[in-house]
Formats: sequence, C-alpha cells, structure tokens
Amino acid sequence: MRRRTFIASSIAATTLPQLVSAKTANFDPTPQKVRIKKSYQVGELLILPRSYYLYFVTAPGEAMRYGVGVGKAGLEFSGTATISVKKEWPTWRPTNEMIERDPSAYGRFIGNTEAQPGGPSNPLGARALYLFQGGKDTYFRIHGTTAPKSIGRSVSNGCIRMLNEHVKDLYERVPIGTTVTVL
Repeated sequence: MRRRTFIASSIAATTLPQLVSAKTANFDPTPQKVRIKKSYQVGELLILPRSYYLYFVTAPGEAMRYGVGVGKAGLEFSGTATISVKKEWPTWRPTNEMIERDPSAYGRFIGNTEAQPGGPSNPLGARALYLFQGGKDTYFRIHGTTAPKSIGRSVSNGCIRMLNEHVKDLYERVPIGTTVTVL
C-alpha cells in the first residue's frame, strides 16, 4: 500500500462515523419554517412518516415543519384525509383493534364503553385533529402525547403524535376541512 493511499484511507475511516452520526443527529422536532415544493397547496398538511416530519404549507414553496412520531410497521395510516373534528383535551378510548392486539394494556376497556377523560395524562395529549375520509372517521388522529420520547420514532398504534406545545400551535393554525396527505 502506498503512503498516499494509506493516509486517504485513514482519513476516510475516521470521518465515516462522524458522517453517520451527523445524519442521525439531524432530526429536530422543533417547529421551523422550511422550503417545500411549490406544487403543494397553501393550507395543506403533508406528513412524511419515514422522516418523522409533518409540514403545514403556509405559502407557495414554504411550510412550517414539525417533528412527529408515527405508527409502528403495519399500523400506519397513509393516503389523503380531511380534518373534520378538532378537540381540546380530548377524551380517549382505544379502538377495538388496539384492544384485540394488546388486551393486557387495554383490559380495562374490554366489554364497556369507558373513555379516559381529557387531561395531562390522556394519551391524546392537549389537542387532537380527527382524520376523516369520505365523511367517515378513520380513527386516526394528529394529536399530542404524554410520551415525548416517542417523537421521531415509529411506536404508535397508527396516529401521528406531536409534542403537546407543537400540536397546540398546529391546532390554532389549521381549520376544519384541512386536507392531510400521509405519504
């Protein structure tokens, strides 16, 4: 091996871990104004689950970007929906599918219509935006969370999670009727 090749290989080997860790360190859930393709309509919400970001298009080519948590593999929502209901401190009840998948976690909901009241310990957090398709509830939500460490991860039962302070901000910005596209 020639000296020049050895030096270049050594530099590359020491730089590679920094590049890899820099890539994973780039996720930032903080809301921030970013550029977006001009083809997206102002007022539209776009969610990219693989990158853990939700974009609210504020002007042609501009959006507010928020970090989100998304559904586990096989439980995620994709497609287009409309926000048809918005609630502050919503009540929560797991879906029948959630209860069937994990009866030990949701046992208290078996055989009744109990719902957890809204409040700081509610899994839907401070705000919820309810997604509908064709006038019917999809049972998917964009909502706050009591588990802030879930932001930037695929851990939910399908809903899009946001930090409570971020979902409060989004809640104030988007009206009922907003189109949501999850890719």
